[in-house]
Amino acid sequence: MGTLKQWEQALERWQDALVAKFVHSEPVELLDKLRGECDNHVVVCSQTRVVAPNAYEVEIDSSLHKELARHVRQVGQALMDSLARHGESRGYEWAGPLTVRVTAAVHLPNGRYRIACRPMPHVRADAFPSARE
Repeated sequence: MGTLKQWEQALERWQDALVAKFVHSEPVELLDKLRGECDNHVVVCSQTRVVAPNAYEVEIDSSLHKELARHVRQVGQALMDSLARHGESRGYEWAGPLTVRVTAAVHLPNGRYRIACRPMPHVRADAFPSARE
């Protein structure tokens, strides 16, 4: 029984390391692109009101998505937290509840990820339709 427990703990450490690798090494570029997507799609309503899209979809390579399967929500939450801090620092108002959904993609132009966003006033990360629809 002890060996099984050690195996489970080793597997959890490996998965945590994989999540950390994706969220903390890839993100410099990924977070810049996510923030850029946000900045490029804001709507200036007045001098004091700038509205940003609130629904973001980050498509990652399907093999990486499979590896991250148990932690996809955790990765999405980390990306959302970072984007929320970015929006706050810029004084953005979100078009609705902010959400970042991480999905799998079979073919990506750069082989790593693709980001899309749009305003959706009532959205949940597990319920909004794909940005390609």
